[in-house]
Amino acid sequence: MMLYFILFAEVLLVATALLATLLGRLDRAALWTGTIGAIAASAVGAGAAVCSLLSTEHESLRSSWPIALGEFHVGMDGLSAFFLLCVFVVSGLSAIYGAGYLRAYLGKQRLAPAVAFFNILIASMAMVILARDGVLFLLAWEAMSISSFFLVTFENERDEVRRAGITYLVASHVGIVFLFALFALFARQSGSFNFDGFADLASHPEGFATMCFVFSLIGFGTKAGFWPVHIWLPDAHPAAPSHVSAVMSGVMIKLGIYGLLRTLTFLGPPPAWWGITFVIIGAVSGIAGVLHALAQHDLKRLLAYHSVENIGIIALGIGVGLLGQTYGNSVVSFLGYAGGLLHVLNHGLFKGLLFHGAGSVIHGTGSRNVNTQGGLYKRMPVTGVTFLIGSMAICGLPPLNGFVSEWLIYLGAFRGSTSPLSTAAGISAVVGFVALALIGGLAAACFVKAFGIVFLGEPRSEAAAKAHEAPWPMKVAMIVGAALCFVIGVWPAGVVTLVGPATKALGVDIQAFNSTLGAMSAISYFAALLIGLIVVLVLLRKALLHGREVTTESTWGCGYSLPTARMQYTASSFAEPLLTPFASALHVEIHRDGPTGCFPRTGKYEEHLQDLAGECVIVPAIQWFLRTVARLGVLQQGRIQLYLVYVLVTLVALLVWEFAGPFGS
Repeated sequence: MMLYFILFAEVLLVATALLATLLGRLDRAALWTGTIGAIAASAVGAGAAVCSLLSTEHESLRSSWPIALGEFHVGMDGLSAFFLLCVFVVSGLSAIYGAGYLRAYLGKQRLAPAVAFFNILIASMAMVILARDGVLFLLAWEAMSISSFFLVTFENERDEVRRAGITYLVASHVGIVFLFALFALFARQSGSFNFDGFADLASHPEGFATMCFVFSLIGFGTKAGFWPVHIWLPDAHPAAPSHVSAVMSGVMIKLGIYGLLRTLTFLGPPPAWWGITFVIIGAVSGIAGVLHALAQHDLKRLLAYHSVENIGIIALGIGVGLLGQTYGNSVVSFLGYAGGLLHVLNHGLFKGLLFHGAGSVIHGTGSRNVNTQGGLYKRMPVTGVTFLIGSMAICGLPPLNGFVSEWLIYLGAFRGSTSPLSTAAGISAVVGFVALALIGGLAAACFVKAFGIVFLGEPRSEAAAKAHEAPWPMKVAMIVGAALCFVIGVWPAGVVTLVGPATKALGVDIQAFNSTLGAMSAISYFAALLIGLIVVLVLLRKALLHGREVTTESTWGCGYSLPTARMQYTASSFAEPLLTPFASALHVEIHRDGPTGCFPRTGKYEEHLQDLAGECVIVPAIQWFLRTVARLGVLQQGRIQLYLVYVLVTLVALLVWEFAGPFGS
């Protein structure tokens, strides 16, 4: 029954997208039509996903279609329902936020395409999760990539936006090439594109499973943003509107995680090196992502690199889960998978909240540059408080949701390191534990920088001095997002209950869930104690100050009689001592224009941390590929006879591959 509600939400999203397109130049009508449709569909979809998780029912629906390959086959199990919950919750909040954010573009740009593609993006993400047929899955995946491309290039009159869009489009289609190969292998071995047939692939030789694992890791990992195939991510997120960035970072990249997990269910018991690979990828992605975030001056680019970091944390959880599964330790497996899956939801909530906060800062000041902000907390109190909550959550601080998922991964890695696993697996668990601790410390430093430079101190520019608070739809989305981060942090047992069916779909013994309920209750008690302590301290301060005169004075300025905003810490000066220990492993470009004369009026110091994997390897490789492909233009002669020869050669090659391929019989 719940599957039909999800399909109704899909129809509603597509219908309102078409209606918004038909409204054309009636921007306000198109905006509200698309927004109402997205909010209603998200509410229906999220409710149906929760009911499905609580009932643990598996549903499916199949029907023939006019396409030669595959069929319309959709279904929902625990893994699908959990990812659908993530998609609809984050997308619904972003739809509310977008209703206020896009008002600034009224009369400047057409809003109907942005609204329509936003709804299509939600619908295509949901269909990726529902698909139980390889052809339907790839069609939905391509619709997701194309619709998000048009959203990234919303402000296509800017050169950097067009460049970001092209980078994203190329990266998406490089990834989908590997997915085509993956599903071709699956179909060749099972005889169809139906996922039900893929379940028997576990009996095939290890070489086949290894090839499929590598193809899925590259294809889905590119969308997820694993290092080093993350290069599209820090360019696309700053280019897109902020509510779109929240959806892309909060849930779209997680469909790469969904694809990987779904593929693992087809390949049987995992060998140890799969889990070790995930732990290594997670550690490298997490540490590299947070280090690059520390060096950023663009607020949205900083948040984009933190998406790479958090995808690394999720990969660490999956790696621990795989290692537990390999060695038959159901508790380690459950803790790893549960922590990784819960972090999918938690990251969607607090990263969506942070991107919404960044959008409000841009809306209020007109700038993404951290060094031009300052003192915004007094002028934008709602944005300031909610951004602070999101910053605490992403740093894994209690009593917020980020702490719960990271604690589960910590616990799983710790138990894995002390369990009788193999030496390599034990070392990998220790690496995951240490990497997660380092990532958490650096993330805390980064968000002290981000929040402090943007919201505290004095305004560093005239725009910051005249900043204004966001309109009510944007504030509502941020307040609800912050409240959800808090609720999960103080009541983790309820949310972990929703994760249980997803871990069961991955082949984990659900009995291991019972061993964590006591720990979840302990987190709730600790959160209640912490909140109570804060309340007591506030009341104590109020009582001590009762009846006393309280005045406000200027902060001591080290003897300066005329302090200016230039005397404050900048983002560069804050990050420099934190990046210095990693200087030997990073390439930092320094631009220095020192002060001169007895009474200098100018001085400049900037640091730029070059993304070696992206800027020096991946981007040149893409450019070389595009130049190479351009040379194939000689094949376009405009002669039908020649094109028929191409078709014949292709058919012959496919027949040869079919009857003499590496996996043929």
